[in-house]
Amino acid sequence: MPKRIFSGAQPTGNLHIGNYIGALRNWVALQREYESFFCVVDLHAITVPQDPRGLAAKTRETARIYLAAGIDPRVSTVFVQSDVHEHSELAWVLNCVVRISELERMTQFKDKSKKQRENVGAGLLTYPVLMAADILLYQTELVPVGHDQKQHLELTRDLAERFNRDFGETFRVPEPFIPKEGARIQALDDPAKKMSKSDENVNGSITLLDDPDTIRRKVKRAVTDSGTEIRFDESRPAVTNLLTIYQLLTGRGREEVEAHFAGKGYAQLKSELAEAAVEFLRPFQERVRGIGDEELNTILREGAEKARSIARETMRPVRERTGLVGA
Repeated sequence: MPKRIFSGAQPTGNLHIGNYIGALRNWVALQREYESFFCVVDLHAITVPQDPRGLAAKTRETARIYLAAGIDPRVSTVFVQSDVHEHSELAWVLNCVVRISELERMTQFKDKSKKQRENVGAGLLTYPVLMAADILLYQTELVPVGHDQKQHLELTRDLAERFNRDFGETFRVPEPFIPKEGARIQALDDPAKKMSKSDENVNGSITLLDDPDTIRRKVKRAVTDSGTEIRFDESRPAVTNLLTIYQLLTGRGREEVEAHFAGKGYAQLKSELAEAAVEFLRPFQERVRGIGDEELNTILREGAEKARSIARETMRPVRERTGLVGA
Protein backbone atom coordinates (compact mmCIF):
# COMPACT_ATOMS: atom_id res chain seq x y z
CA MET A 1 0.00 0.00 0.00
CA PRO A 2 1.28 3.51 -0.78
CA LYS A 3 2.00 5.83 2.12
CA ARG A 4 -0.65 8.39 3.06
CA ILE A 5 -0.51 12.17 2.98
CA PHE A 6 -2.98 14.64 4.47
CA SER A 7 -3.25 18.39 4.01
CA GLY A 8 -5.87 21.10 3.88
CA ALA A 9 -6.65 24.80 3.77
CA GLN A 10 -9.07 26.98 5.66
CA PRO A 11 -12.03 28.37 3.70
CA THR A 12 -11.26 31.91 4.81
CA GLY A 13 -9.77 34.82 2.92
CA ASN A 14 -8.81 34.28 -0.71
CA LEU A 15 -6.34 31.63 -1.83
CA HIS A 16 -3.51 33.25 -3.78
CA ILE A 17 -0.65 32.29 -6.07
CA GLY A 18 1.58 31.74 -3.05
CA ASN A 19 -0.86 29.07 -1.86
CA TYR A 20 -0.81 27.50 -5.31
CA ILE A 21 2.99 27.55 -5.67
CA GLY A 22 3.70 26.55 -2.09
CA ALA A 23 0.91 24.02 -1.51
CA LEU A 24 -1.61 23.15 -4.22
CA ARG A 25 0.96 22.45 -6.90
CA ASN A 26 2.79 20.08 -4.57
CA TRP A 27 -0.46 18.30 -3.66
CA VAL A 28 -1.14 17.66 -7.33
CA ALA A 29 2.34 16.20 -7.81
CA LEU A 30 2.20 14.07 -4.67
CA GLN A 31 -1.27 12.58 -5.20
CA ARG A 32 -0.07 9.94 -7.65
CA GLU A 33 2.75 8.81 -5.38
CA TYR A 34 0.76 8.64 -2.14
CA GLU A 35 -2.72 7.80 -0.94
CA SER A 36 -3.89 11.39 -0.58
CA PHE A 37 -6.46 13.12 1.64
CA PHE A 38 -7.16 16.79 0.97
CA CYS A 39 -9.58 18.45 3.34
CA VAL A 40 -11.32 21.84 3.49
CA VAL A 41 -10.76 22.55 7.19
CA ASP A 42 -13.87 24.53 8.05
CA LEU A 43 -13.73 23.67 11.77
CA HIS A 44 -10.41 25.50 11.98
CA ALA A 45 -12.03 28.56 10.43
CA ILE A 46 -14.44 29.11 13.33
CA THR A 47 -11.63 29.69 15.83
CA VAL A 48 -12.35 33.32 14.92
CA PRO A 49 -15.82 34.78 14.18
CA GLN A 50 -17.21 33.99 10.71
CA ASP A 51 -20.31 34.95 8.78
CA PRO A 52 -22.15 31.59 8.49
CA ARG A 53 -23.31 32.06 4.89
CA GLY A 54 -19.94 33.40 3.86
CA LEU A 55 -18.14 30.45 5.45
CA ALA A 56 -20.43 27.95 3.71
CA ALA A 57 -19.84 29.62 0.35
CA LYS A 58 -16.08 29.80 0.88
CA THR A 59 -15.99 26.12 1.83
CA ARG A 60 -17.45 25.17 -1.54
CA GLU A 61 -15.24 27.67 -3.37
CA THR A 62 -12.14 26.20 -1.74
CA ALA A 63 -13.16 22.68 -2.77
CA ARG A 64 -13.64 23.90 -6.35
CA ILE A 65 -10.15 25.44 -6.26
CA TYR A 66 -8.66 22.13 -5.13
CA LEU A 67 -10.26 20.39 -8.10
CA ALA A 68 -9.40 23.11 -10.61
CA ALA A 69 -5.77 23.04 -9.47
CA GLY A 70 -5.58 19.39 -10.50
CA ILE A 71 -6.59 17.37 -7.46
CA ASP A 72 -8.24 14.33 -9.04
CA PRO A 73 -11.12 12.90 -6.97
CA ARG A 74 -10.65 9.56 -8.74
CA VAL A 75 -7.17 9.41 -7.18
CA SER A 76 -7.39 11.58 -4.05
CA THR A 77 -10.00 11.88 -1.30
CA VAL A 78 -11.44 15.42 -1.22
CA PHE A 79 -13.83 16.26 1.61
CA VAL A 80 -14.99 18.84 4.15
CA GLN A 81 -13.66 18.48 7.68
CA SER A 82 -16.96 19.00 9.50
CA ASP A 83 -18.56 16.18 7.47
CA VAL A 84 -16.42 13.69 9.42
CA HIS A 85 -17.30 14.01 13.12
CA GLU A 86 -14.31 11.89 14.16
CA HIS A 87 -12.10 14.97 13.69
CA SER A 88 -13.85 16.65 16.62
CA GLU A 89 -13.93 13.46 18.69
CA LEU A 90 -10.21 12.76 18.35
CA ALA A 91 -9.42 16.43 18.97
CA TRP A 92 -11.16 16.17 22.37
CA VAL A 93 -9.20 13.04 23.28
CA LEU A 94 -5.94 14.76 22.33
CA ASN A 95 -6.97 17.88 24.26
CA CYS A 96 -6.80 15.63 27.30
CA VAL A 97 -3.27 14.57 26.36
CA VAL A 98 -1.71 17.91 25.40
CA ARG A 99 -0.22 20.29 27.98
CA ILE A 100 -1.42 23.89 28.21
CA SER A 101 2.21 25.01 28.35
CA GLU A 102 2.79 23.36 24.97
CA LEU A 103 -0.11 25.25 23.41
CA GLU A 104 0.93 28.57 24.92
CA ARG A 105 4.34 28.21 23.27
CA MET A 106 2.83 28.05 19.78
CA THR A 107 4.05 31.06 17.80
CA GLN A 108 0.80 31.49 15.85
CA PHE A 109 -1.25 31.54 19.07
CA LYS A 110 1.00 34.17 20.61
CA ASP A 111 0.84 36.34 17.49
CA LYS A 112 -2.93 36.07 17.02
CA SER A 113 -3.77 36.41 20.71
CA LYS A 114 -1.87 39.70 20.84
CA LYS A 115 -4.21 41.08 18.20
CA GLN A 116 -7.39 39.81 19.88
CA ARG A 117 -6.22 40.33 23.49
CA GLU A 118 -8.96 39.50 26.02
CA ASN A 119 -11.34 38.24 23.30
CA VAL A 120 -9.23 35.18 22.52
CA GLY A 121 -11.35 32.04 22.25
CA ALA A 122 -10.26 28.65 23.58
CA GLY A 123 -10.47 27.29 20.03
CA LEU A 124 -7.56 29.49 18.99
CA LEU A 125 -5.44 27.99 21.77
CA THR A 126 -6.36 24.40 20.89
CA TYR A 127 -6.19 24.91 17.10
CA PRO A 128 -2.96 22.82 16.87
CA VAL A 129 -4.69 19.92 18.65
CA LEU A 130 -7.44 19.83 16.02
CA MET A 131 -4.73 19.93 13.37
CA ALA A 132 -3.05 16.98 15.09
CA ALA A 133 -6.36 15.10 15.08
CA ASP A 134 -6.80 15.83 11.35
CA ILE A 135 -3.42 14.26 10.60
CA LEU A 136 -3.40 11.33 13.02
CA LEU A 137 -6.96 10.27 12.18
CA TYR A 138 -5.80 8.99 8.78
CA GLN A 139 -2.56 7.38 9.99
CA THR A 140 -0.76 9.97 7.88
CA GLU A 141 2.89 9.43 7.06
CA LEU A 142 3.72 12.61 5.14
CA VAL A 143 2.29 16.09 5.70
CA PRO A 144 2.90 18.85 3.11
CA VAL A 145 3.24 21.95 5.30
CA GLY A 146 4.53 25.49 5.06
CA HIS A 147 7.18 26.86 7.39
CA ASP A 148 4.48 28.55 9.49
CA GLN A 149 2.89 25.17 10.27
CA LYS A 150 6.08 23.27 11.04
CA GLN A 151 5.80 23.95 14.79
CA HIS A 152 2.25 22.56 14.79
CA LEU A 153 3.42 19.38 13.07
CA GLU A 154 6.14 18.96 15.69
CA LEU A 155 3.40 19.09 18.34
CA THR A 156 1.43 16.50 16.34
CA ARG A 157 4.42 14.18 16.45
CA ASP A 158 4.82 14.74 20.19
CA LEU A 159 1.15 13.94 20.83
CA ALA A 160 1.29 10.78 18.71
CA GLU A 161 4.36 9.55 20.56
CA ARG A 162 2.87 10.42 23.97
CA PHE A 163 -0.42 8.67 23.21
CA ASN A 164 1.43 5.60 21.91
CA ARG A 165 3.56 5.52 25.06
CA ASP A 166 0.69 5.97 27.51
CA PHE A 167 -2.08 3.96 25.83
CA GLY A 168 -0.33 1.59 23.45
CA GLU A 169 0.83 1.80 19.84
CA THR A 170 -2.02 3.54 18.00
CA PHE A 171 -0.84 6.31 15.68
CA ARG A 172 1.76 6.60 12.98
CA VAL A 173 4.18 9.45 13.65
CA PRO A 174 4.03 11.73 10.58
CA GLU A 175 6.92 13.41 8.79
CA PRO A 176 6.84 16.90 7.22
CA PHE A 177 7.18 17.57 3.50
CA ILE A 178 8.44 21.11 2.91
CA PRO A 179 9.34 21.97 -0.71
CA LYS A 180 12.75 23.53 -1.19
CA GLU A 181 11.63 26.17 -3.66
CA GLY A 182 8.47 28.22 -3.89
CA ALA A 183 7.23 27.40 -0.39
CA ARG A 184 7.36 31.03 0.68
CA ILE A 185 6.19 33.78 -1.66
CA GLN A 186 6.41 37.26 -0.19
CA ALA A 187 3.74 39.97 -0.28
CA LEU A 188 3.74 42.36 -3.24
CA ASP A 189 3.46 45.38 -0.94
CA ASP A 190 6.05 44.23 1.61
CA PRO A 191 8.74 41.66 0.71
CA ALA A 192 9.56 41.27 4.41
CA LYS A 193 6.30 39.39 5.06
CA LYS A 194 4.75 36.30 3.56
CA MET A 195 1.94 36.63 1.02
CA SER A 196 -1.14 35.93 3.14
CA LYS A 197 -4.82 35.34 2.40
CA SER A 198 -5.67 37.04 5.71
CA ASP A 199 -3.75 40.22 4.90
CA GLU A 200 -5.92 43.31 5.36
CA ASN A 201 -4.17 44.96 2.40
CA VAL A 202 -5.69 43.32 -0.68
CA ASN A 203 -2.83 44.62 -2.83
CA GLY A 204 -0.37 42.28 -1.10
CA SER A 205 -1.38 39.20 -3.03
CA ILE A 206 -2.61 37.96 -6.41
CA THR A 207 -5.57 35.74 -5.59
CA LEU A 208 -6.44 32.72 -7.71
CA LEU A 209 -9.76 34.26 -8.72
CA ASP A 210 -8.60 37.83 -9.43
CA ASP A 211 -9.70 39.19 -12.83
CA PRO A 212 -7.03 40.38 -15.30
CA ASP A 213 -7.44 44.10 -14.56
CA THR A 214 -7.11 43.49 -10.83
CA ILE A 215 -3.95 41.44 -11.37
CA ARG A 216 -2.39 44.14 -13.52
CA ARG A 217 -3.25 46.85 -10.99
CA LYS A 218 -1.79 44.90 -8.06
CA VAL A 219 1.45 44.04 -9.85
CA LYS A 220 1.85 47.62 -11.06
CA ARG A 221 1.68 48.78 -7.41
CA ALA A 222 4.18 46.16 -6.18
CA VAL A 223 7.15 47.61 -4.32
CA THR A 224 10.67 47.39 -5.77
CA ASP A 225 14.18 47.97 -4.46
CA SER A 226 16.58 50.82 -5.09
CA GLY A 227 18.76 50.46 -8.15
CA THR A 228 17.78 49.35 -11.63
CA GLU A 229 19.39 45.95 -12.22
CA ILE A 230 16.93 43.06 -12.46
CA ARG A 231 18.46 39.91 -11.01
CA PHE A 232 18.02 37.46 -8.14
CA ASP A 233 19.75 38.99 -5.13
CA GLU A 234 18.92 38.34 -1.47
CA SER A 235 19.93 41.91 -0.62
CA ARG A 236 17.15 43.14 -2.95
CA PRO A 237 14.16 41.13 -1.70
CA ALA A 238 11.39 43.00 -3.54
CA VAL A 239 12.78 42.44 -7.04
CA THR A 240 13.87 38.92 -6.15
CA ASN A 241 10.31 38.14 -5.04
CA LEU A 242 8.85 39.40 -8.33
CA LEU A 243 11.41 37.40 -10.30
CA THR A 244 10.70 34.29 -8.24
CA ILE A 245 6.98 34.54 -8.93
CA TYR A 246 7.67 35.07 -12.64
CA GLN A 247 10.07 32.12 -12.72
CA LEU A 248 7.62 29.76 -11.02
CA LEU A 249 4.65 30.83 -13.16
CA THR A 250 6.55 30.49 -16.44
CA GLY A 251 8.70 27.46 -15.58
CA ARG A 252 11.88 29.20 -16.74
CA GLY A 253 15.26 28.78 -15.03
CA ARG A 254 16.89 31.55 -13.01
CA GLU A 255 19.62 32.26 -15.53
CA GLU A 256 17.12 32.38 -18.37
CA VAL A 257 14.91 34.81 -16.44
CA GLU A 258 17.83 37.10 -15.62
CA ALA A 259 19.01 37.06 -19.24
CA HIS A 260 15.48 37.85 -20.42
CA PHE A 261 15.25 40.98 -18.26
CA ALA A 262 18.84 42.15 -18.75
CA GLY A 263 18.82 45.84 -19.65
CA LYS A 264 15.08 46.20 -19.04
CA GLY A 265 13.39 48.31 -16.39
CA TYR A 266 11.04 47.60 -13.52
CA ALA A 267 8.03 48.65 -15.60
CA GLN A 268 8.81 45.90 -18.11
CA LEU A 269 9.28 43.34 -15.35
CA LYS A 270 5.93 44.23 -13.79
CA SER A 271 4.14 44.23 -17.13
CA GLU A 272 5.43 40.80 -18.09
CA LEU A 273 4.81 39.38 -14.62
CA ALA A 274 1.21 40.61 -14.69
CA GLU A 275 0.59 39.03 -18.10
CA ALA A 276 2.25 35.79 -17.00
CA ALA A 277 -0.10 35.67 -13.99
CA VAL A 278 -3.15 36.45 -16.14
CA GLU A 279 -2.33 33.71 -18.63
CA PHE A 280 -1.44 31.23 -15.89
CA LEU A 281 -4.74 31.79 -14.08
CA ARG A 282 -7.01 31.98 -17.13
CA PRO A 283 -7.45 28.19 -17.68
CA PHE A 284 -7.53 27.61 -13.94
CA GLN A 285 -10.42 30.05 -13.49
CA GLU A 286 -12.27 28.46 -16.38
CA ARG A 287 -11.99 25.09 -14.64
CA VAL A 288 -13.33 26.60 -11.39
CA ARG A 289 -16.39 27.98 -13.21
CA GLY A 290 -16.92 24.65 -14.97
CA ILE A 291 -17.47 22.63 -11.78
CA GLY A 292 -21.23 22.49 -11.21
CA ASP A 293 -23.01 22.15 -7.88
CA GLU A 294 -24.20 18.60 -8.50
CA GLU A 295 -20.71 17.42 -9.48
CA LEU A 296 -19.20 19.11 -6.42
CA ASN A 297 -21.83 17.63 -4.10
CA THR A 298 -21.08 14.14 -5.39
CA ILE A 299 -17.32 14.52 -5.01
CA LEU A 300 -17.58 15.87 -1.45
CA ARG A 301 -20.14 13.27 -0.39
CA GLU A 302 -18.07 10.37 -1.73
CA GLY A 303 -14.91 11.87 -0.25
CA ALA A 304 -16.53 12.20 3.18
CA GLU A 305 -17.77 8.60 3.04
CA LYS A 306 -14.27 7.27 2.32
CA ALA A 307 -12.73 9.53 4.97
CA ARG A 308 -15.28 8.39 7.57
CA SER A 309 -14.56 4.72 6.89
CA ILE A 310 -10.87 5.23 7.69
CA ALA A 311 -11.57 7.59 10.59
CA ARG A 312 -13.81 4.97 12.22
CA GLU A 313 -11.03 2.39 12.02
CA THR A 314 -8.65 4.77 13.79
CA MET A 315 -11.12 5.74 16.49
CA ARG A 316 -12.00 2.14 17.41
CA PRO A 317 -8.67 1.42 19.19
CA VAL A 318 -8.53 5.00 20.51
CA ARG A 319 -11.84 4.45 22.30
CA GLU A 320 -10.88 1.03 23.57
CA ARG A 321 -7.49 2.12 24.89
CA THR A 322 -8.87 5.19 26.64
CA GLY A 323 -11.84 3.33 28.12
CA LEU A 324 -14.49 5.03 25.97
CA VAL A 325 -16.16 1.79 25.02
CA GLY A 326 -19.80 2.84 25.48
CA ALA A 327 -22.67 0.45 26.11
